[in-house]
Amino acid sequence: MTTERMPEDPLSLEQQVCFAMVVAARNVVSLYKPVLEPMGLTHTQYLVMLALWEHAPLSVRELSRLLQLDPGTLSPMLKRLESAELLERRRNSDDERLLSVQLTERGKKLREQALLVPPAIVERLGMSMDELKDLHATLTKVIAATEEVPV
Repeated sequence: MTTERMPEDPLSLEQQVCFAMVVAARNVVSLYKPVLEPMGLTHTQYLVMLALWEHAPLSVRELSRLLQLDPGTLSPMLKRLESAELLERRRNSDDERLLSVQLTERGKKLREQALLVPPAIVERLGMSMDELKDLHATLTKVIAATEEVPV
């Protein structure tokens, strides 16, 4: 009696890269929630603030491109961050069509508190820095590969 192994089902949910990525993304984002709540930020708002801490001032168009978010999705979020006095939106003096996004003093100061976020997430994940760097490199390759594929 031979014990032939059945071929793996290519449509098995557990075999799908898309499924693993969606679940991993959802789970990782959920780890951020209790860490970001004391700062008054959602995960997406945190990403906006990261971009501004690194590159401010930015036009809404530049911010949209950096975050790979539709401007229609970004605008209400910027409005909420502006209401929280973390940023200001102003018309560009050189080109009135452009809306410039800049950090307020409060927004700049929030960066100090945000420095505690990465180590807290690393601790919650329980993965080594080498594993996380490898994962980041792999995901960056996936992003690049998907951007090259015509839709």
